[in-house]
Amino acid sequence: MAFSSYGGGNTRRGGGWIHSLLPTTSASPNSKSKHPRKSRKQTALRDLIFANFFTIGLFFSIIFFFIVIYRYGVPKPLTSHFKNQNSRSLKIRKPNYWKPPALADRDVVSGAVVDITTKDLYDKVEFLDVDGGPWKQGWMVKYTGNEWDSEKLKVFVVPHSHNDPGWKMTVEEYYDRQSRHILDTIVETLSKDVRRKFIWEEMSYLERWWRDASETKRESFINLVKNGQLEIVGGGWVMNDEANSHYFAIIEQMMEGNMWLNDTIGVIPKNSWAIDPFGYSSTMAYLLRRMGFENMLIQRTHYELKKELAFHKNLEFIWRQSWDAEGTSDIFVHMMPFYSYDIPHTCGPEPAVCCQFDFARMGGFVYERCPWGQHPVETNPGNVKERALKLLDQYRKKSTLYRTNTLLVPLGDDFRYISIDEAEAQFRNYQLLFDYINSNPSLNAEAKFGTLEDYFGTLREEADRINYSLPREVGSGQIGGFPSLSGDFFTYADRQQDYWSGYYVSRPFFKAVDRVLEHTLRATEMMMAFLLGYCQRLSCEKLPTGFSYKLTAARRNLALFQHHDGVTGTAKDHVVEDYGSRMHTSLLDLQIFMSKAIEVLLGIRHEKSDQNPSQFEPAQVRSKYDVQPVHRAISAHEGNAQSVVIFNPLEQTRDEVVMVIVNRPDVTVLDSNWTCVKSQISPELQHDESKMFTGRHRVHWKASIPAMGLQIYYIANGFVGCEKAKPVRLKILTKSNHLPCPAPYACSKLEGDTAEIRNQHQTLSFNVNLGLLQKISHSNGSQNVVGEEIGMYSSSGSGAYLFKPNGDAKPIIQAGGQLVISEGPLMQEVYSYPKTAWGHTPISHSTRIYNGDNTIQQLLSREGISC
Repeated sequence: MAFSSYGGGNTRRGGGWIHSLLPTTSASPNSKSKHPRKSRKQTALRDLIFANFFTIGLFFSIIFFFIVIYRYGVPKPLTSHFKNQNSRSLKIRKPNYWKPPALADRDVVSGAVVDITTKDLYDKVEFLDVDGGPWKQGWMVKYTGNEWDSEKLKVFVVPHSHNDPGWKMTVEEYYDRQSRHILDTIVETLSKDVRRKFIWEEMSYLERWWRDASETKRESFINLVKNGQLEIVGGGWVMNDEANSHYFAIIEQMMEGNMWLNDTIGVIPKNSWAIDPFGYSSTMAYLLRRMGFENMLIQRTHYELKKELAFHKNLEFIWRQSWDAEGTSDIFVHMMPFYSYDIPHTCGPEPAVCCQFDFARMGGFVYERCPWGQHPVETNPGNVKERALKLLDQYRKKSTLYRTNTLLVPLGDDFRYISIDEAEAQFRNYQLLFDYINSNPSLNAEAKFGTLEDYFGTLREEADRINYSLPREVGSGQIGGFPSLSGDFFTYADRQQDYWSGYYVSRPFFKAVDRVLEHTLRATEMMMAFLLGYCQRLSCEKLPTGFSYKLTAARRNLALFQHHDGVTGTAKDHVVEDYGSRMHTSLLDLQIFMSKAIEVLLGIRHEKSDQNPSQFEPAQVRSKYDVQPVHRAISAHEGNAQSVVIFNPLEQTRDEVVMVIVNRPDVTVLDSNWTCVKSQISPELQHDESKMFTGRHRVHWKASIPAMGLQIYYIANGFVGCEKAKPVRLKILTKSNHLPCPAPYACSKLEGDTAEIRNQHQTLSFNVNLGLLQKISHSNGSQNVVGEEIGMYSSSGSGAYLFKPNGDAKPIIQAGGQLVISEGPLMQEVYSYPKTAWGHTPISHSTRIYNGDNTIQQLLSREGISC
C-alpha cells in the first residue's frame, strides 16, 4: 500500500523505522535485588514440607474422600438414571469413540476418513426432479406408529424471525419499519410466559436496537437470555454469505458481532443458525469450530441432495474438513429437509397442512393467505384435538427423516413477530396444541417451545444413551450415532434447474470494493497496533485513540456487506448504493488515518491537531462510491523529490516491482538512503479508442519492503549522479495510418500475425489480429496452449441469483482492434483494445510480465483490466 507526499518531500529519513520503535530494556549491573532475605524459620518449614510432600498429599486426599462419601453417599451406577418400566430395552451407548487410523494404515495424502463426501453424492444423485406428491421434492412419507413406543418423540418448536440487514430496503429502513418493533415484541411477549422461547441471529440490528432501548427493556432482554428463553445464535454482525466472502471478512464480521455481544450482554454463542445463505462452504464450518461453536444449522442445499440424505437418515452429520485426518475440525450439523425455512415448509413434508399452523396468516394480519386454499383457524376447545393430531402427524412424518426421536421445528419467516398481536396469535395457539399433546401419554410425544440449545442438548443426551450408529460407520469422537461428511454444498438449486450461481458474479464492482476495504482495514489495524504497541511518543497514543470509533465503523461497514444479500449482489439498487456509500466512507477514513499514522511513525507529526491534513496522500483515490479508483500523479519538479512510502502489513519481506504515476518521464528513483534504483518509464494507457495514451507516465522499480514495515522511496527530477528511468520501446498496431507515439518513447509499427513478450522464465505469444493470448512457453522447453477467448452468454432466465444461459458463450472479439506492446527491463505488457460488434468496445485488457529477480511477480504471468 503506497502513499505519496504532496509537500516537503525532500526530507531525508531512514527506512529501518520498525526497529527503532521496539522497546528495549537493560538491567543495571549495580542494581540490587528487591526481594528480602528469607528467614531461617521459613527455610526449615519449606524443607519439612518438601521432605514429606507425598505423605501430606495422601493424608488430605483420604480426608477429602470421606467427606464426599459422608455428604453425597455412595454413587449409583450411571445407567440407573435412565431405567424406565414402560420403555423397551434400549441399546446403551458404549464409549466407542472414533479414532483416526494409524499413519501406517492409511494413505496420508488422502486426508480425512469420512462416511460421506459431497463429491460422491453429486456423482450418485441422478437429478431427475421426480414429483414426490405433497412433498414435491421428496416422497410420500409414512410411518407405522410404533416408532416412538420406546423413546417418545420430543418436539422443540423454535420461534425465529429472519431479519436481512439490507435486501429490498436498506438496513436503516428495515430497522425503522420492522426490526425494532420485532425486538420490542420479543421482549414483551416472552416476559409474559416462561414457556415461550425465541432465537435471534443478527447483531447489526440488536446493537442498533440496544442504543434506542430503555434501561428497562435492556434489563428484560438480559433476563430473558439468562433464563434460557431467548438464545443468541451465531452472534455475527450478519448472517454472512459463504461463496463470495473472503475468510478474513467472515472472521471480522463474526468478531465484531460476538465481541459486542459479550461486552454488552455477557453471552458467547455456541450454536450457529444459517438458514438463508445460498449454499454452504466447508470453510465456514471450519471457522465456526475454531471459534468454539459446537453445533450448526443449515438450510439452502440442493434439493436432490436433501432428498438423498433424508432417505438414508443422514440429514444430521459431523462435518469434517477433507484434509483433517485427526478429526479436530468436527462440528455437528443439522440440515433442514424441505424447500424453505418458512412455516409451511418446516413443520412436516406437507406444506398445505403446515401452512394451516401459521397463525399469522389468519385474517387481520399483513401476510398472504395460504396459497393451497386451506387457511389457519383459531384453536379452541372444540377443535384442539383434531388440530393437534393433524400437527402431530406432520411432526411424526418429519421425525422419520432423522435418526433420533428429538425433532427441531422452526417457527418463523422473514421479518416475523412484528407486532404483539401476531406474536400472541402464534404463542397462544401453539401452547393450546402443546397442552393437548402433552396431556395425552398415549401419543408418546412431548412438544414445547425451545431454542437451539434446548434441541441440541436433548439430542446429544439421547444420542449418548442410544446407539444410532450404523455398522462400519466412521462417525466422530465428539458425538456418536451420526455419519461424518466432508465437502461443500455448492452450487445450490431450490427447484428444477434453477442453479444459484448468478450471484457469484453479480455486481462485480462492489465485490472488488469489498476486497479493497478488507486489505485496507487489515493494514490499518496493523498500523494502529504499531502505534499503540511499539511507539513510545505521546502522539502515538493520541492518534489511534481519537480514531477508534471510525475504525469500529469501518469494521461494521465491511461486516454489513458480508450479509448474504450484500456481497452477493442480490439487493435492490438503492440498497447497494447504501452498502457502497458506507464502504466508500470507511475507505476514505482508513486512508486518512494511515496517512497521519505514517507521519507519526516517521516522527514528522508531533503534537499537531488531528484536524490538520497529512503530508501524505494515498496513491489511489476514489471520488465517489461507484467509480473506479484513479492513480494520483506525482509532480516531480526540477531539483525536487517527492517521497513515496510503501507499507507492508505481511509478516515476511516483500520484493516486488511497484508502480506509481508521474506527470513527466524524466524522473529518477532513489531509496531511503538516497541510493539510485533502476527504473523504467512507460506511457499510461486508458480505455479510449481515439486516445489510448493519457499523457501521464508509469514508473516501475523493484522495491523491497521489510516485514510489517515501511519503506521510503523518492521520485526525483534533476538528481545528479543517477540514471533516469529507462523508457520502454513501443510497438503499436492501429487502424489509423498515423502512428501515435508519445515522447520520449521509441515507437514502431507492429508487424506479423504473432507478437511475444518474455522474461527469464517464460515467453507469452499473442494473436495480433485479436489481441488474445495463444500460448505460454517455459524456459524448460514445455508449453501451455492457452487459446484465450472473451465471450458473452445470452439468457432470458438469468438474474442476480440464477445463471441460466442459452447455450455456450459466443465470442465477441473480432479482428481489427488496436494493440500496444511495451518492452522494458522490468515490465513488458500487451495492451489490447479489441474490435467488437458494438460501436464503442466495452472491454480492454492488459497482460503483463515482470523481469524482477526474486520478486512475487515471477510467479504471475497474467493481469487483466476491463472497463
